[in-house]
Formats: sequence, structure tokens, C-alpha cells
Amino acid sequence: MSKGIKNTQYQFPGQVDFYRGKVRDVYIFERTIAVVATDRISAFDVVLPKPIPYKGQVLNQIAYHFLSSTASIVPNWVTVCPDPNVTIGKKCVPFKVEMVIRGYLAGHAWREYREGKRSLCGISLQEGLKENDPLPEPIITPTTKADQGHDEDISREAILAQGIVDESDYAQLEKYTRALFERGSEMARDKGLILVDTKYEFGKYGDEILLIDEIHTPDSSRYFYKEGYAQRQEQGLPQKQLSKEFVRQWLIENGFQGKEGQSIPEMSPEIIENISNRYIELYEHITGKTFVPANGSDIASRIQKAILENI
Repeated sequence: MSKGIKNTQYQFPGQVDFYRGKVRDVYIFERTIAVVATDRISAFDVVLPKPIPYKGQVLNQIAYHFLSSTASIVPNWVTVCPDPNVTIGKKCVPFKVEMVIRGYLAGHAWREYREGKRSLCGISLQEGLKENDPLPEPIITPTTKADQGHDEDISREAILAQGIVDESDYAQLEKYTRALFERGSEMARDKGLILVDTKYEFGKYGDEILLIDEIHTPDSSRYFYKEGYAQRQEQGLPQKQLSKEFVRQWLIENGFQGKEGQSIPEMSPEIIENISNRYIELYEHITGKTFVPANGSDIASRIQKAILENI
């Protein structure tokens, strides 16, 4: 198995800036960006110490699969995907919000509900719901987009009041978010999955609003298996899911939720291999394609060549 790509460090002709996110290394040019999906993994807004082999390839290729499949309903930033770990596209000015949309009461929303909260981002939630129950209709629960630290829940009203996004642009973000979630849900159902919740990020290229970043990957989305969902709900059993939630649960069970004073548990080779296999499983299930590991003999040169030939 590949050792994984933890960091990249290139300097390209015409490069004007560089940004290292939790998972991606972004090479910035005058009107273009080249995004390298590394094998870093984050949870609770903390980057874990060891990379997960093939995770970056999985994320990049799933994202490209869905960006290509939704381009007819929502324009996006991508121009070319020249390498399993690289996507190149338009340099947009991002909106400072993430558009989270939820069709089920799961993850963060469930943890808030379990603590007695009946309003999430200004949206009222009915009494009597159980973990993983479907919501009457999908709800949009935005978060702030933090450069450092934790993203925070925020309501539509607060976004507009604070001038984070103007009203006409925000209306378009909501429209695009619902259209993407509907298409993503249809594509998931075709593969025997339920798209539970996900997030979308948008930016402007000139005056045009474009979908940016990844979509419908296990880092940004939660999936349940459709088969057996109803029976598990009736019996109060955990749902079988394909998402990064299993990583969060492993961390929680080992005493880590990203809080001050907590230590990240040891990531054994077995844990790393298990996480890698789960990412590959999701790729194959959601795309219907067989995963083909990228050439790992000289990863750094392979990625550098792909960017140089396409910037």
C-alpha cells in the first residue's frame, strides 16, 4: 500500500500564492488554481497526524464524478482533472459560508437535538425525532467558513444582517444547494444509498456564482445504505453508513473530540488500512466504478508534471 501524500511543496512558473487547507494544497495563479487532494484526514477541525493512503485520490475522483454530473444544473469551477489527485480550474472568490443541507437528523444536528435544542440555524425542529430519522423536508443549516479553528452554525438571517452574503446572492446559493442535493440524492438512490447530509461551497468568478471545492465525497457528505434502513430505524439500531462519521466515532470512543487538553489516539497501521479501505469502498459504491490505485512510485513528480502541463 502507498504511504500516502501528506504534503506537497512546489513552485510553479506564474504561481502567485499557495494555500494549505486541512486536506488540500492549493497552488494559485492569476486566474487559475491547481488543487492537490492530499491524503491528510481531518476530524473535529483537526488534521490527524498520519495520512490515509489513496484517500486524496478517492476524494478527487468522486468530486470530479459529481461535478461533471451536475454541471448542467449548477456551473462549477473545474476545467480539467489531469491526475488522480489533481483538479485545475477557475480562481474564484469564495463566499464566507458553507451551505450545509440535511435530509435526516444525523451527526452534528442529532447531537444538538439530543442536548435538547429544537432550533438549528434558526430552523425549528419538531419534537419526537430519533437519531437518523428523515426530516419533513431538507433543511439548509449554514456554517461560517473559518480560516482557522471551528466553523460555527449561523442562520440565514444572521448571514444577511452581518453582510456576509448579500440577499440576491444568498437566494441563488439556496437555490443551487437544493438543486444539487436533489440530484445527489437521485444518484445515491440509483446506487442503493441515501444521501443524508452534505455541504457545498460557492464562489464568484467575475459576476458568475460557481460551485467550488469538492461535492458528495465522504469528507463532505454522509451516506446510509438504503437496504435495511427502515428496519434499523424501527429497531433503534445504528445505521450502516458510508461517510467519515466512522472516523469521528473512533476518535470519540478513544476520548478525542478536538477539545482542549485531549490527545489524538494512536493511529495504528490497522486503523489506517481500515480507513483507507472504507474510502475505497465508498468510491466504488457511489460511482459504480472499480478503484484503480494511482501510480505510487514517484508521486511528487507525477503530480508536478500534471500541473505543469495544464496551467
